[in-house]
Amino acid sequence: RILDFGRHRLTLLFTDISSLPEWLQGTLVRNGPGLFSVGETSYNHWFDGMALMHSFTIKHGEVTYRSKYLRGDTYNSNMQANRIVVSEMGTMAYPHPSKNIFSKVITFLNHTVPDFTDNCAGNIIKYGNDYYATSETNYIRKIDPVTLETQDKVDYQKYIAVNLVTSHPHYDKEGNTYNMGTSIADKGKTKYMIFKIPAVGKSGSAESPALKNVETICTLPCRSLLTPSYYHSFGMTENYFVFIEQPLKLDILKMATAYLRGVNWASCLKLHPEDETLIHLIDRKTKKQVGIKYYTGAMVVYHHVNAFEEDGHVVFDVIAYEDNSLYDMFYLDKLKDQDTSGPSKTFTKPTCKRFVLPLNDKGEAGEDLVKLKYTKASAIKEKEGKILCQPEVLTEGVELPRINHHYNGQKHRYVYLTAAEKVESTMITKLDVETKQRLDWTAENCLLSEPVFVPRPGATEEDDGVILTAVINSSPGESDYLLVLEGKSFKEVARVYVNVELHIDMHGYFIPQND
Repeated sequence: RILDFGRHRLTLLFTDISSLPEWLQGTLVRNGPGLFSVGETSYNHWFDGMALMHSFTIKHGEVTYRSKYLRGDTYNSNMQANRIVVSEMGTMAYPHPSKNIFSKVITFLNHTVPDFTDNCAGNIIKYGNDYYATSETNYIRKIDPVTLETQDKVDYQKYIAVNLVTSHPHYDKEGNTYNMGTSIADKGKTKYMIFKIPAVGKSGSAESPALKNVETICTLPCRSLLTPSYYHSFGMTENYFVFIEQPLKLDILKMATAYLRGVNWASCLKLHPEDETLIHLIDRKTKKQVGIKYYTGAMVVYHHVNAFEEDGHVVFDVIAYEDNSLYDMFYLDKLKDQDTSGPSKTFTKPTCKRFVLPLNDKGEAGEDLVKLKYTKASAIKEKEGKILCQPEVLTEGVELPRINHHYNGQKHRYVYLTAAEKVESTMITKLDVETKQRLDWTAENCLLSEPVFVPRPGATEEDDGVILTAVINSSPGESDYLLVLEGKSFKEVARVYVNVELHIDMHGYFIPQND
């Protein structure tokens, strides 16, 4: 199931799902790689597969399932050529031997200064009133979240000078979106940029694309011109942004020669364990970095859980790794070996960690500046004035964290995650970060996607709602299904079965019916 899904999906209607809560109305849209071979060519890495979107629309007890490929330039070019002709991070596309020398030169130049793919298979994001499929390149693709039709191609660089952009933005209560990208060697500088996309245009009405009204909030210089840090997400509180500049670095010069050397771009991403991880705190009001220098040991972070402020501290939780072995585990030859040899080979276990940043650095050298009583995280002031931050471990073996989005930037108690003891996730978990207790849901022969929490309208308690996750069921004679769990008890509420095969995806977005 991980490796191939064909090229077409059906639209199915389910009725009389009486056990679904009446208030649960809206569409869960999910996105991920779904097509891994074109003609006689195949992708090397699971992340490279062409984007396949799918959705569950819940309305008055009926659930409609849809699935469609993202038909961007990458998809169309590959289909027209009947081979992979657009390179991805883990797969270089070389010209057919029959191509003339002119075509081969053009292909080489396109890889020296990459014009990246628009195969947006990472997530679904919202800018203004529009929804987009996104990865981490400068291209995003507008979609119709109801029909899943592919619409306009949008280039970030027409509006803001960024080459790479995260697929995990933040949304505030007013509907504004905040995101972060890297500008590589622009006017001799490589920098990180945090930007805001207002909910509506300056005229007061929604514009498309909403990027027309993008506002640069701040820029941070990269500590090395040609080796910017890789990052997949960042943190946001009411008054601050949290950016982790980790020693997992992308070597730009090696990228420029990767095609000629016969290696993929992913090989140019290396962890430098001898380097520190810098933690940058940016004041949202002044739009400047806080003067205190925070750091911790080398680590790799893909997903922030949440961040909040309390009693003169900024607290943030992340999923952290000791190395970058996770990416290597998703090369398709390794996944095929796992499919045929039983249990998955292990990789570095992810750990949910809590860091605490004191906003006041007054104190003696060697003093722990964290004054919060409920955490074991520390922040030790050193002689040269830097703050060494050591985290508290909340739990281990988890990934793909989601919270009640109403608590984004606020103090939270509950996190919903997939178990990550192996590459395939066979369990989802509700973690209480105060007590460290976990509630688990699992079933035999099942693989589960990222759990998405949907709050009940008008709820006053954080876990008053439901969790939605797609379940791939390999039990003989049984169908795949959408699983609905009760937020408080984590017990099963409903299963919505489909008579098509679901696919393993990455991330998703729930759109309430009134949005």
